[in-house]
Amino acid sequence: MTQQTLCDMAVDVLTTADGREKTALSRAHAAAWFTAREAGDPIPVGRAAPPLRPARPDAPRLLDPRDVPRRRPGTEPGRLAILHAVAHIELNAVDLHWDIIARFADTPMPPGFYDDWVKAADEESKHFNLICDCLEAKDSHYGALDAHAGMWRAAEDTATDFMGRLAVVPMVLEARGLDVTPGMIEVFERAGDTGAVEALNVIYAEEVAHVAYGSKWFHFLCGRHERDPKDAFHDLVRRYFHGALKPPFNEEKRAEAGLPPDFYWPLADAPTPKA
Repeated sequence: MTQQTLCDMAVDVLTTADGREKTALSRAHAAAWFTAREAGDPIPVGRAAPPLRPARPDAPRLLDPRDVPRRRPGTEPGRLAILHAVAHIELNAVDLHWDIIARFADTPMPPGFYDDWVKAADEESKHFNLICDCLEAKDSHYGALDAHAGMWRAAEDTATDFMGRLAVVPMVLEARGLDVTPGMIEVFERAGDTGAVEALNVIYAEEVAHVAYGSKWFHFLCGRHERDPKDAFHDLVRRYFHGALKPPFNEEKRAEAGLPPDFYWPLADAPTPKA
């Protein structure tokens, strides 16, 4: 029997539709990858063709972002909507991290690259399940509300540009999570929802590393291609990201993840602050 490669594992996850099944498979493959690495018999990276779009369950219905209803966070329906949106983001993140492994496998990368993104995919799988548990504790579930269809657009736009993918997904989209998650935690703290607070704190702590992985490997590729990282980042974000970056920025956590202000402020829809 031919051994399953890491790219085969990635395609397994990407072609599984149900969220709980997708994340269970993701976590099992991640465990197998790290067990083999620790045993000194690493799983080969291999080659496999990922789908342009990952498999998705029938629900939630995916809408244009402008058509997704907005709910007030001070209400129980509003807090449910926040949790549902976070679950949707985390499920997309699972696919994004497996996709970067399979889609760009033709580019030789150090083993640490695969370690980082397998670990990130495993953590995103955990995050999805934590938020689903919160929803189910409130007699809801992922798929009960509509979600926006824009989450995968960045993946499609950068399907042939490795550096563009790293710039837009971890260094823009996931960095945005560092900006907004503290406010979400405050919403649930005010509501006395300790379960949601605990889940969001886990996500907040672990997302810093995911942004850092993006920054680390983006700089690695810039060095390989003799490109200035800041200039390359500005060029790629302007090319692939639709719109300006939105302050306020969590400058402390962004710096912790390897994103200095001169990377993102020039791309913001507000004047760059004076030093």
